[in-house]
Amino acid sequence: MKALLFERKPARYVASALAAAVRPGRGAAHGPLSMSDIDPHDLPGPDWVRIRPRLAGICGSDLATMDGHSSRYFEGIVSFPFVPGHEVVADTEDGTRVVLEPVLGCVTRNLSPVCPSCAAGNLGGCERLAFGNLEPGLQSGFCCDTGGGWSTFMVAHPSQLHAVPDGMSDEAAVMVEPTACAVHGALAHRPEPGDIVVVLGAGTLGLLTIAALKAYSPEATIVAGARYLEQRSWAAKLGASHVCAPDEVGRLVRRLSGSLAYGNQLTGGADIVIDCVGSEASITEALRIVKPRGRITLVGMPNNVTLNLTSLWHRETHLVGAYAYGTEALIDGTSRRTFDLAMELVQAADLGRLVSATYPLREYRDALEHAATSGRRGAVKVAFDLRNEKERNR
Repeated sequence: MKALLFERKPARYVASALAAAVRPGRGAAHGPLSMSDIDPHDLPGPDWVRIRPRLAGICGSDLATMDGHSSRYFEGIVSFPFVPGHEVVADTEDGTRVVLEPVLGCVTRNLSPVCPSCAAGNLGGCERLAFGNLEPGLQSGFCCDTGGGWSTFMVAHPSQLHAVPDGMSDEAAVMVEPTACAVHGALAHRPEPGDIVVVLGAGTLGLLTIAALKAYSPEATIVAGARYLEQRSWAAKLGASHVCAPDEVGRLVRRLSGSLAYGNQLTGGADIVIDCVGSEASITEALRIVKPRGRITLVGMPNNVTLNLTSLWHRETHLVGAYAYGTEALIDGTSRRTFDLAMELVQAADLGRLVSATYPLREYRDALEHAATSGRRGAVKVAFDLRNEKERNR
């Protein structure tokens, strides 16, 4: 089968980082990713099935890996060689269209009893990502035993698969996984009516977070900081109350909150800041504009950063992460799987329209460069299209 294979080649990894420093997305041309003919993955257990990807998205964590920028934190929970791709809409062998929920928790690893996090429905907090009947891997797409969506075949456990409604397009379905991440981040601390919520970053994750906030906290004031004009347009369409350039966010929050300023710090600020970037600059900005005892939710994947945390200590700021998805507590006291909520939101907000471009696997270098520069090129989500691959049915 055809697949994009990422191998453990340290020298090539360094080369990808150097290339990406010159132009984002160029790491794929020089790093350890290559188009390969490989044997289909064996089924890890009797319940597992083979699926054929139709569309597979490219996300920020994929780009960080391809460009040599991913954190060494992941070394113990990734196994090589792996096929990337965890935003996947695919066909099962009986022709059912499904969306993949990629987190590899205790159930997929055939571990019993399951860990407390998995028992509580918090798959992102699974304590056994390196154990069980699978090689280490936090998700499908980062595990050598499962394969990933950047290929013509991969394997999955039935618990990972969600049937796609007949009326949903493939483009909409491929947005379900990133939307689930956004829903989880938006519901990590539900805003009260009238709260000021700032979303830093208006790439795919930021825009989806705005849509989730609009759906679940419609009475909040949503402020979006977006770098590019097309991102600002999308932020307004998806529900942001106020949209501005990143360097204008502080002034806007100051005005909306009625705060004063001392030095670079606001006396008050936003009730909640959701950081969908995860950079040193964005976290620093979040600390600067959040109110005392406010909350910063880190949805964008960070790397190694250097921060001055004095304000976090002094103002008793809550800084929390929001990774992946699982089960969400709703305002009416019930709980639902994040993926079910995401499936509904994608349809209600027509989020399939955020898929800006698709590429065949053989054009992976162009695809990754497009994804890495999507903001300045007026794009949002870039994906691989496997629907016309001749090798797909082999």
